[in-house]
Amino acid sequence: MHQAIPYRTWIHANTRDSRDLPLSGGGGVRGAGADSASVAKLISENAVIVIGRRGCCMCHVIKRLLQGLGVNPPVYEVDEHQEAAVAAHLGAATVQFPAVFVGGKLFGGLERVMASHISGELVPILKDAGALWL
Repeated sequence: MHQAIPYRTWIHANTRDSRDLPLSGGGGVRGAGADSASVAKLISENAVIVIGRRGCCMCHVIKRLLQGLGVNPPVYEVDEHQEAAVAAHLGAATVQFPAVFVGGKLFGGLERVMASHISGELVPILKDAGALWL
């Protein structure tokens, strides 16, 4: 079985154009120095993105689940002092980290991702968003 080629594995959030950056094995997006415009840009540029607290183990769980399905989502890590600003920019006071965005829209948190995976709804949603091709 063939492994999926990662679209991006490391993005510096404070750069203007991340296409010129070398890829590394980090697998995440650093949130230090990021503003709400860069968060919106990352959400719109990626079919699937996970936004969570720095060092959150549940972000790792979601990332591994999506990787098991063939999706390689970037993980945007938010520092504690940035949580309120990022949550306010995401548009809802009920945003809980980790937050998963699919197709530029808030999909939900860990519970929604797990529930849709168990019910079999997650793969068609990822296909519609362009994150899966098979």
